[in-house]
Amino acid sequence: MRSAPADALTDRRVLIVGASAGIGRAFAKRAIADGASVAVVGRRAERLAELVEGASSAVVVAGDVRIAADCARIVTEAKAALGGIDLVLYCAGSSPLRALADTTADDWATVLETHVLGVHHIVQEALRHMPPHGVVAVLSSETVGRPRYGLGAYGASKAALDQLLLALRVEHPHVRFTTVTVGATFPTEFGDGFDPDVLGRALSEWGRHGLMTEEMMDPDEVAAVLAGMLGTAVGNPSVGVEHLVLRPSSPVLGS
Repeated sequence: MRSAPADALTDRRVLIVGASAGIGRAFAKRAIADGASVAVVGRRAERLAELVEGASSAVVVAGDVRIAADCARIVTEAKAALGGIDLVLYCAGSSPLRALADTTADDWATVLETHVLGVHHIVQEALRHMPPHGVVAVLSSETVGRPRYGLGAYGASKAALDQLLLALRVEHPHVRFTTVTVGATFPTEFGDGFDPDVLGRALSEWGRHGLMTEEMMDPDEVAAVLAGMLGTAVGNPSVGVEHLVLRPSSPVLGS
């Protein structure tokens, strides 16, 4: 074994897409603390600048993954700043909370552009700059196969994402693609824009169908697990980590 979880990211060159909040931000903090060279990506440049303040090994690359040209620029700038890319972690996520009957074309565009097209464009460019057996990890969701009221479009886009990663694995066997299925995590900014009335209905439905746990995962702990596992994978190129499932170690609500 070439690297241990405690220092798995040391000296790795890491591109983190969606680093301004949630798991992406927590992972960026961990990677910087562990001695990785890091490029943090998001739309909110000021949040990213605050994140990397004082970290000489970190660089901000502001951009919007919904814009194909931005994706190409993001990867090009990250590669130039880091000298290469060993690990891409794609955490960007967005969703309305709306019943499918009320879901709009703009809602669909948002989730598909963020979770599918954005991943495609980032990976398309990253493949030009990654060494053989580099790692691309993308956050998916436990809503795939277990749909939740109000998150139909979100879950459908994540299912498409999962299929995209399977296809990439077939077409690019010398790059290691990891699907990271993530369960309920708090605090993040994922639900900040949810309508309170719709959220109340959704919570009731999720509880009725046994889709809520009594406790949620902490973003910093999720980041620590990802840092150890993905960093170790980078250092052990003969092993592909195709699917990670991270869920709360907690009873189902009401069980």
